[in-house]
Amino acid sequence: MGRLRSRLGRIAAPLAVGAALLALWEIIVCAEGIPPYILPGPLLIAQTLWTDGPSLMGSLLVTLRITLAALAAAAILGGGIALLFSLSRILALSLFPYAVILQVTPIVAIAPLIIIWVREPFLALLVCAWIVAFFPVVANTTVGLNSADRNLLALFRLYGASTGKTLRYLKLPTALPYFLAGLRISGGLALIGAVVAEFVAGTGGTETGLAFRILEAGYRLAIPRLFAALFLLSMTGIVIYLVLDFVSRLLLRHWHESAIAEEDE
Repeated sequence: MGRLRSRLGRIAAPLAVGAALLALWEIIVCAEGIPPYILPGPLLIAQTLWTDGPSLMGSLLVTLRITLAALAAAAILGGGIALLFSLSRILALSLFPYAVILQVTPIVAIAPLIIIWVREPFLALLVCAWIVAFFPVVANTTVGLNSADRNLLALFRLYGASTGKTLRYLKLPTALPYFLAGLRISGGLALIGAVVAEFVAGTGGTETGLAFRILEAGYRLAIPRLFAALFLLSMTGIVIYLVLDFVSRLLLRHWHESAIAEEDE
């Protein structure tokens, strides 16, 4: 019963705060007479979302397809790169700085070049989103693989365990929580990368997804439609995070301290 109340409290508390903020927003807009092309109220945004929902949802599916593909690529390639780094210190020292350089380079600056170099539109947008999303997986997983208990590593060596068995039975389980934490971060970053890439592609006249709808609404001063599109993007990011968090707790709840602690609350 106490656990149920705790879970209900976690859901009800943010919903109550959100409802209060939306009510305050609507009151301020109505009291000040703010025009919709400057700041629409929540009710007008909800109405726009209802009327324009089908077209916006179609564009959202395009953006979501790029996001999920980039996230999958970040998980597979990022995890593979981290695995190579853990097996070869020379390789890690040689290539990790370039991964950092690629991460800190603004995607807005290089996205036009990628779109020009990669002829296929979907692949170009996928590369842009992947560049933004892959680094947390690489960095976290590398730390996890290098965080195996030194005493256990010595014990594995003492019993003559091969590199493959040490990796399978010790390093990979140790790195799994780190990998999942990086994946939760990359979920939101993949969405951001997809949207930024679509903004760049949209300015070139190519309609790719929900970001183009935002640009179009801004050009036409259809601000309620712009806010409706932003709302869909925000909800998509929240859903991606919640799904990845659920998967993480599902995989860790029986053996890792962080998930066990959450279950016992």
